[in-house]
Amino acid sequence: MNEKEQNVMDKIVALAKRRGFIFPGSEIYGGLAGTWDYGPLGVFLKENIKREWWRHMLREDHIYTLDAAILMNSKVWEASGHLEHFSDPMVDCKKCKKRFRADELSERRCPECKGDLTEARQFNMMFKTTAGPVDDSSSVVYLRPETAQGIFINFKNVVDTFHPNLPFGIVQIGKAFRNEITPRNFLFRAREFEQMELEYFAHPEKADEYFRDIRKMRMEWFLSLGIRKKNIRFRDHEKDELAHYSRAATDIEYRFGLSESGFSELEGIANRGDFDLSNHLKHSGIDLKHEGIIPHVIEPSLGLDRAFLAFFMDAYAEEKLRSEKRVVLHLHQKLAPIKVAVFPLLANKPKLVEKARETYLMLTKELGGKPSVPIAWDDRGNIGKRYYAQDEIGTPWCVTVDFQTLEDDTVTVRDRDTGKQERHKIDELDEYFFKMLI
Repeated sequence: MNEKEQNVMDKIVALAKRRGFIFPGSEIYGGLAGTWDYGPLGVFLKENIKREWWRHMLREDHIYTLDAAILMNSKVWEASGHLEHFSDPMVDCKKCKKRFRADELSERRCPECKGDLTEARQFNMMFKTTAGPVDDSSSVVYLRPETAQGIFINFKNVVDTFHPNLPFGIVQIGKAFRNEITPRNFLFRAREFEQMELEYFAHPEKADEYFRDIRKMRMEWFLSLGIRKKNIRFRDHEKDELAHYSRAATDIEYRFGLSESGFSELEGIANRGDFDLSNHLKHSGIDLKHEGIIPHVIEPSLGLDRAFLAFFMDAYAEEKLRSEKRVVLHLHQKLAPIKVAVFPLLANKPKLVEKARETYLMLTKELGGKPSVPIAWDDRGNIGKRYYAQDEIGTPWCVTVDFQTLEDDTVTVRDRDTGKQERHKIDELDEYFFKMLI
């Protein structure tokens, strides 16, 4: 990351904390590396991303939902290969004692103090704990490092319960945990995160076709929610970098500014073949064939936290609006944590405050009762500062009650992106905003 990119990242981290999107984990005790707490606005933004992902995935009736347990029998991770292969090469600095991933160092010197490094050794990234009162090898369990295995071990349950024909998919959103050697770059690499995954089960002869279709579908989703084309791209994996079980893989990369090219992985899309079901059949002895075959699996896997960071970064702008400088989040209206803010023009005029409060309560009742349409009230400071405060958190529209409102029951509606203001009748506001949000 160059100096300019680091400066932008620092501003985003500061804004996220100042405005209640993201707080450092355990901050009052000095923090815990690789952990982050979502504040009030962060929760709304994250839930909006989830909601849009669910809508995207559940458009077809042959997609089934799941919420698998975080803790699973350790044999799951033996069968999946995680106990043997889920590791990163690690080196330690002999001088400052800091630890680094060997595959991310450009030279054989400590990047912090230039000290000598130890030889690389493999470090398994799964968090280990115990289940039950006895702390011995028989009680060892792991916090799941991915959500996919929960889907594979429930494949037969879904088939036996719903009797789907191929192709069909199983989707879930859930927490995953990786004991990263060097968590860094804000939400990009953390030890606790959420994954959003689809496992799409298909006949082997059709798998390549579905891989191409899902690849296209996933890119369209990001673009439909406002990610700019110049900041997102496909990168197909070369044969020598494919996982041992993959038949094909593509990353959707975003311009996070963390690598030499500027682009880093946002979502992975893989044709996993029959590796997972075959391994679980072998280790469990349970027949996981369906329609006489072991289906192949197409998997788009997205980290929710990385998606949050990409949408946040893409929306962030420092710009002038009518000669005034402002910071604004140009979030898509479906993702914006607050949809509408309501103000009285002057907070020291009781009649304006009363009318504005009535308008706020009306919109809260009419729109706030619908999923993910939070309405904000703000009567602090002057009107200009209130507008810019809402711009900074990405609120698409601000409603202002002024003296004309008292005469004709109309208000001004200000657009976040253009600053343009139009008058609308109060009793038509709910319909106006609802049309904009569907």
